[in-house]
Amino acid sequence: MNILGISAYYHDSAAALIRDGRIEYAAQEERYTRKKHDPRFPVHAIQSCLNDTGLSIADLDEIVFYDKPLIKFERLLETYVAYAPRGFQSFLAAMPVWLKEKLFLKSLLRKELAHIGGMKTAELPPLLFAEHHQSHAASAFFPSPYRRAAILCMDGVGEWATTSVWLGEDNTLEAQWEIDFPHSLGLLYSAFTYYTGFKVNSGEYKLMGLAPYGEPKYAKLIHDNLLDLKEDGSFRLNMDYFNYTTGLTMTNDRFDQLLGGPPRKPESAITQREMDIAASIQEVTEEVVLRLGTTVHSELKTDQLCLAGGVALNCVANGRLLREGPYRDIWIQPAAGDAGGAIGAALAGWFQFNDQPRHVDDGDAMRGAYLGPRYSNEQIRRQLDQFHAKYVEIPDEPLFGRLAAVLADEQVVGWFQGPMEFGPRALGGRSIIGDPRSPKMQSVMNLKIKYRESFRPFAPAILAERVADYFELDRPSPYMLLVAPVRQELRLDASEQTRQLFGIEELKVPRSELPAITHVDYSARIQTVHKHTNPRFYALLRAFDQFTGCPVLVNTSFNVRGEPIVCTPEDAYRCFMRTDMDYLVIENFLLAKNDQPAWGEDDSWKQEFELD
Repeated sequence: MNILGISAYYHDSAAALIRDGRIEYAAQEERYTRKKHDPRFPVHAIQSCLNDTGLSIADLDEIVFYDKPLIKFERLLETYVAYAPRGFQSFLAAMPVWLKEKLFLKSLLRKELAHIGGMKTAELPPLLFAEHHQSHAASAFFPSPYRRAAILCMDGVGEWATTSVWLGEDNTLEAQWEIDFPHSLGLLYSAFTYYTGFKVNSGEYKLMGLAPYGEPKYAKLIHDNLLDLKEDGSFRLNMDYFNYTTGLTMTNDRFDQLLGGPPRKPESAITQREMDIAASIQEVTEEVVLRLGTTVHSELKTDQLCLAGGVALNCVANGRLLREGPYRDIWIQPAAGDAGGAIGAALAGWFQFNDQPRHVDDGDAMRGAYLGPRYSNEQIRRQLDQFHAKYVEIPDEPLFGRLAAVLADEQVVGWFQGPMEFGPRALGGRSIIGDPRSPKMQSVMNLKIKYRESFRPFAPAILAERVADYFELDRPSPYMLLVAPVRQELRLDASEQTRQLFGIEELKVPRSELPAITHVDYSARIQTVHKHTNPRFYALLRAFDQFTGCPVLVNTSFNVRGEPIVCTPEDAYRCFMRTDMDYLVIENFLLAKNDQPAWGEDDSWKQEFELD
């Protein structure tokens, strides 16, 4: 039985194919259109799903959409009525889109799908709809290694729910309770993302990365004025300070007065004040997550927890919940945001709508999140030749040995191989890699390759069996969704040097023997690399370990700021030539920057991508 899951029309459109309960393929539309967080109907992702699995629309048994637009429209109307006459301009702006497209989404979806299939709408397979948080919960529980688990979903908003709790058992999901719009932890975090000058639904991870440079000086102010947080983790927001229910901004003038000034202008200098605000909302968020997790544990009496929804991408909060919370183990959907809803919708179709039995996968039902397209040597050679690129083709073992030496010489390598990752993280399929021991690697990668803010942290990719040697973590973290401290014996004493420094200046002081991946608070966002899910990346790490005695590499996504992660060899070569990367590896093809023909493009290409 073939089931196609779709998420679309809000942000991070995606498609996923489930075959007899197995996740066969998944991809995000942004990777094909090169428009980050592309919300449009995922025509390219769907075509890729079908073409690469040898299927057509006619071969599908069901198509499942990831939320219920009519209920969302009901929420929109009720909200405007509740806050009338405020928000009338916002109402007028929203209505034409709803009346033209979203209110008739079923017809629109059928039309788009029929066009892809070259068929009449009457010939399409059944089109079903899951609820938004049901899709999140299904994406978290059904691929997890647990027979029974609690599921906690936290995001901005679905139809009504912003936080929901579920109990998963075998092939069933049972809703327990929810917190509804407008009271939303995700939207609270996004409000501070907006206020500190970053882009909502894109810059939240910047806010998280900025937090360690500040002090939580505003945490009490947030608790006293913005958030009524109960002991059990339930909460209500004081809507007098927010504008997202009725306006076109996240916060209002009263919020500005409370925080002591207007929002930071995007791209302006980041001050200590923004760092302290980031530290404050991060601390508050972690406290909410810890309380919610503890309550769910006491209610559902299970030692396993699954997480999904955009808030589950807050890997610092996840790490605290794992270390300080009551659970024996936590599993987080790697595509925790709306893109992952495509997988959840399809899985809900298989297990819930069709009542199919579930066999728990002790390995990894998400297959390392390597679920997208891959390219043959013939396809790679053809795409490189169109650029007149210079390359050599080298078998794995000598290639990895050569790369180990290149990396140890502080060279930066674009690494492209195997299926493309699904979700926001590069996990060794479409990555830029470097030596974590290099004190200059973070600034080089940020400023000369990624063209982004200097404070942005990088993640370590480490051989799975060696993680406890370097970090205070005793379990796998394959999806870069857990933050843990660097082991004490690897830390460098930075106290004397940092006393004279503030904020981002602290970056100048190495924190550990692996300075490129150690944050100012001695933490790191860890990816454990496993032989059974990514054997070639694992083999490269082994080769680097044998050459240097270090089983860790810096791993960041293969893109520049504002650009989606590269999808094709053509995307990879273009990004390689636009940056100061030293080498590019595409499967077994090795390209040195110095050997390439002149790149006849000026810096105007940077206007292609909206800043994130």
